[in-house]
Amino acid sequence: MRIIAFRTLREFWEKPEFADSETSLRSWYHDVKNSDWKNSNELKLQYKNASNVGTGRVVFNIKGNTYRLVVAIDYKIQVIFIRFIGTHQQYDKIDAKTI
Repeated sequence: MRIIAFRTLREFWEKPEFADSETSLRSWYHDVKNSDWKNSNELKLQYKNASNVGTGRVVFNIKGNTYRLVVAIDYKIQVIFIRFIGTHQQYDKIDAKTI
């Protein structure tokens, strides 16, 4: 999978208040970059706690569910677009289906 954009993750963990997310986000990035999912069922085999929220959006729990990562996935062209990364409180203020 091609992930757009790593920079979004890096900018998040470089903030002092979110520095504890770096290891988990780097691990997620490495695992997903080396994945070749054809559909959401294959994704769920690897990430059982990931939530499909519709319109190609998937929510991942990061760092033991401390953070939420929302992505848009196009399985056909093997691209993931990072749409949001934040705390649960921040996540509660967005609409994961449209962000």
